[in-house]
Amino acid sequence: METARVLVAADKFKGSLTAVQVAERVTAGLRRVVPGLPVETLPVADGGDGTVAAAIAAGFDRREARVTGPLGTPVAAAFAVRDGVAVVEMAEASGLQHLPAGVFAPLTATTYGSGELLLAALDAGARTIVFGVGGSATTDGGAGMLAALGARFLDAAGEPVAPGGGPLAALATADLSGLDPRFASVDLVLASDVDNPLTGPKGAPAVYGPQKGATPEDVAALDLALGHFAEVLEASLGAPAAEAALAPGAGAAGGIGYGALVALGARFRPGIEVMLDVLGFAPALARATLVITGEGSLDEQTLHGKAPAGVAAAARAAGIEVVAVCGRLALAPSALGAAGIRRAYALTDLEPDPARCMAGAGPLLERTAERIARDFLS
Repeated sequence: METARVLVAADKFKGSLTAVQVAERVTAGLRRVVPGLPVETLPVADGGDGTVAAAIAAGFDRREARVTGPLGTPVAAAFAVRDGVAVVEMAEASGLQHLPAGVFAPLTATTYGSGELLLAALDAGARTIVFGVGGSATTDGGAGMLAALGARFLDAAGEPVAPGGGPLAALATADLSGLDPRFASVDLVLASDVDNPLTGPKGAPAVYGPQKGATPEDVAALDLALGHFAEVLEASLGAPAAEAALAPGAGAAGGIGYGALVALGARFRPGIEVMLDVLGFAPALARATLVITGEGSLDEQTLHGKAPAGVAAAARAAGIEVVAVCGRLALAPSALGAAGIRRAYALTDLEPDPARCMAGAGPLLERTAERIARDFLS
């Protein structure tokens, strides 16, 4: 019989365990039942928060830059570099985690720091930049990011418009001639699990604005402002600016996807696909006989480009069995099977109380891994 070799390729359990901690706990539980079991760990992410951490766990060098946070105050932001490839996570500069508890700024939060973070990656010698977008506090269409990179956005009086999405309603002219020329020779990959357009009922303000504190009135104002932003850019850049506003990923992270697509030559790819390539998933998969994936909640969203679905699809294509671990499970066995997941194990099976389950996620995950080892490896 072939020797079992396990690959643990799971995302974080948001609010309780990082992807690295998930891998450590699963490995400990498996080896309690099968001592000496060969286990390879490859923490994964889908372009949202945790993407830089996954790259660092895979051997990238951690770098840090001081940049402008979403409210205009300085923040420390990490990115990762290896062999000319940089992994940049916009949430590190412009994410919700940089807002004080209970404080939102849906109309004025800026992506300026995300532009500064991209500059830091260029200065570090990156020739390919994987730009993970998600978890943003912002809805400015990427205007702040582009301003940091040398673009000028002026009102009718010739003054720079104020930061944030709301003030874009007053935009009169856009001058992109000062953008950093290095972007012409860099492969910028927009990595996201969001394929929304910029505006409209499925656009950035309507779908994601409420998560960032936007009232219905704010959503309407932001939708108009971003639509106006696209019209002004169309006047400056021509028809491609209008086409980019409708492109998949334009609405990612409050429209920063639009700014990257329209002005920086970015190409959109599903975040988990990009990250599996960058992290070296294919060679790790080739060494495995069983893959364990997972995230905090396995639900309908999982099936739409989240990390476990991407891992399962790649493993199924290679003919390798996949099981999943999660905090809570909200998918029927038929949906799991269709995604390529043989079976899912939820921590709530062991501890039904959600608060206690999250607080004790580590030990519960080890016990769950013991069950997997008994069911699939012993």
